[in-house]
Amino acid sequence: MNFGFSEEQELLRTEVRKLLDGQCPMPEVRKLGESPQAYSPALWKQLGELGWLGLTLPEAYGGADLEWIDLALLLEETGRSLFPSPLISCTLAAAALLESGSEEQKQARLPALAAGSQIGTVALAEDGGIFGSEGIALRGERQGDDWLLDGVKCFVTDPEAADFFVVAFRTGDGADELALAVVDADAPGVSAQSFPMMDTTKRLGNLSLENVRVPANAILAEPGRARPALDRLFDRGAIAVTAELLGSAQAALDMTVAYAKERIQFGSPIGRFQGVKHPLAEMFVALESSKSLLYYAAWAIDAKPDDVPRAVSRAKAYASDTFIRIGVDGVQLHGTIAFTDEYDLQLYLKRSKWARPMFGDSAYHYERLLRLRGL
Repeated sequence: MNFGFSEEQELLRTEVRKLLDGQCPMPEVRKLGESPQAYSPALWKQLGELGWLGLTLPEAYGGADLEWIDLALLLEETGRSLFPSPLISCTLAAAALLESGSEEQKQARLPALAAGSQIGTVALAEDGGIFGSEGIALRGERQGDDWLLDGVKCFVTDPEAADFFVVAFRTGDGADELALAVVDADAPGVSAQSFPMMDTTKRLGNLSLENVRVPANAILAEPGRARPALDRLFDRGAIAVTAELLGSAQAALDMTVAYAKERIQFGSPIGRFQGVKHPLAEMFVALESSKSLLYYAAWAIDAKPDDVPRAVSRAKAYASDTFIRIGVDGVQLHGTIAFTDEYDLQLYLKRSKWARPMFGDSAYHYERLLRLRGL
């Protein structure tokens, strides 16, 4: 793979940054974070008009027909600005529909997602802390051609903003007896609730399903054949979160470097002291290494699918620890000011706390790498 980006990709990055800096600067980010829905419907619609909400979708469904490496660049910029939006949620819902849905299901949902007129999210994880297909415990009961779901899904992103959910459930006791289904937010027995978060720019909560009837035409992946699709969806979620967290980490590092150049102590900028410049250099090296792992994993989704699980786990594990370190060290190098609510750096530290466990923390992914190697 050539890690250099094309002129078109650099233009995409530039245009996303220009839009977010102009229309969603940090004061607006703080304002949206305190709002009930945590995103701007007007700006969300504008992203749809620009084609950014359907970046990886085929043109037949209103998308731009680009690849995941292009999406990673966009998500880096949304992470850099802490842009509050359900972008990752919609991206994953669209990925599930694109891979596993029927043509009728795709035509009914994907154009609306690409245009921003509907918001979708995925409901995969459950209480227990086990990620991936092996963590699915919600059991569906067969009712003729339909399925009946009764249970709770946890760690659902943007649950109150979503118009529909892509829900993973179990159809039997076997490891491969799984299914994916689309459940509308306004269906009888469906309720979603967000919980207070340290990072107010993100929404996370539970999806409650009380005897919810799922018709046969809402099933995406056939019961018993959904496990590979579910695992691929999990990997895409990990990559999307990694892209955003590395954009946030870059912004936090940039803020810390700028402060080290401006803060004068003993008649000299503190960036000249070894106790400051050495940690900054180590943070830079760790971040650049994380970016290489991310770009390869995002590229592999379209170009080398067999290597995706290993690439994703390497990228998410290393990036999670890198962002935590940059967040903590950045606050320490700023001193007391970084702990105040008025200063923006603490917002990035809070984002690192959200990103680390999403779709598996570093411990989970390092263990997964060992399992993939048969150890």
